[in-house]
Order: sequence, then C-alpha cells, then structure tokens
Amino acid sequence: MAEIMIAMKQLTKAYKSMGDEVQALRGVSLDIEKGESVAVMGQSGSGKSTLLSILGGLNPPTSGSVEVDGIDVYALSQEMRADFRREYLGFVFQQFQLIPYLTALENVMLPLTTIRKSNKEKREIAGSVLCRVGLAGKMNRLPNQLSGGEQERVAIARAIVNEPPVVLADEPTGSLDTKTGDEIMALFQRLNQDGLTVLMVTHNPDNTRYMSRTIIMKDGQLCTDKAELLQLVSAGKR
Repeated sequence: MAEIMIAMKQLTKAYKSMGDEVQALRGVSLDIEKGESVAVMGQSGSGKSTLLSILGGLNPPTSGSVEVDGIDVYALSQEMRADFRREYLGFVFQQFQLIPYLTALENVMLPLTTIRKSNKEKREIAGSVLCRVGLAGKMNRLPNQLSGGEQERVAIARAIVNEPPVVLADEPTGSLDTKTGDEIMALFQRLNQDGLTVLMVTHNPDNTRYMSRTIIMKDGQLCTDKAELLQLVSAGKR
C-alpha cells in the first residue's frame, strides 16, 4: 500500500477584500503519495498559489487540516513550524529569489546556516548539490553572471540542499524559454525519480508530461471535469 506523504482534508481559505469575503479555497481534499510528482493547473485566481502557501506552512487555512508525513502542520507552534519547513520542505519560485551579491555556492549554502557543521563541510555539501543540478563549473559565479536556466538550477539546488522529502515549486519555468524550461522540468523529473515528492503549480500544459499526475483547480475547488483534465494533459503531450 502506498505511503501518503501529504494529506489535505477539507481545506478552506477566506480573505477579506474591500469589506467582502472572498473564498480562495472551498473544501479541498487531496492525498499525495510519497514519491509522486503532481502538477497543479488552473486559471489565475483558481486557488493554486493559496493551496501551495498553505501546504508550505506559510498561510493557515480558515478550516481543514494539512498533514505532511503524518505531522499536522497547523497544530505546530510558529517556532516548530519553522523547524518543520526547514526539515521537510524545499521551495522553488519563478523569480529565483537569489541573493545578488552571493555566489551560486554561497546562495546554496544559506539553508545550511543553522546546521552544526563546519564552513568547509557546508561548502562541500553545497558544491555536491550544485554538481547534481549540472553547475559544477559555475559555483563561484554571481547570479547576474548566470543565465535564467542556470539561476533556476541554483534555486533548485538551494531548495534540496537540506535533503527535504518534499519540494514545492511555484511556476518554476514561467520566466524561461521553452528549451530551458524543458531542461528544468527534466531536472525535476530526475529529482523525483531519486525519491523526492514534488508538487508544482504551473500554467504550462507542456510541463504535465514530466509529472506523474495532474490536478486542475477551478474557483477554489478541485475540478472533476475529466474532459477538461484530459484536454490539458493531452496538450502537454504534444
């Protein structure tokens, strides 16, 4: 029987906007197995990014629960939730969010700050991960000396340097050209094959061919329209 890594139960999220209440999520329930790679698609405003931020322990739901590896994320104190994020989650963003005055190696070392290891050991760990993502010869370059695809590889290396079991990615190919985007998706696919559980928000149906499952969000809910799902996934396989 497959092991459940992420379990969402009846998640709702309401925001106040101009005096009105906006329902960003409406009773979302979803299980993601250990080692799965799941693409989340949907139009802007469908609730994709809200779902990702809740899963990341950054945005408490109005109601419902999130468990990661059996841990009830929002039953934790804020301090314990920060420890949980550091141990269990890696984050990859569309805009890379690299520190411009730090080298690729130094950017990847940032999550290791609280680890009780020598600076030499941290550099070795970060260097090993940069080799893993194909940047062995560019460790000492600043972000502005790297291409967009290379910066994304640094961001991915930073996300996995602590060896988290789960990676959450928000539009990681959104600012890349098609060829570079395919290379980044192939990298995510290899990391998933190595055992990482990957949940990715994307607008690009082409990315779904690299993922083991695709779900669609619509108006804050999981879309159950199989025809719509098939159409999107088929577009990604062309």
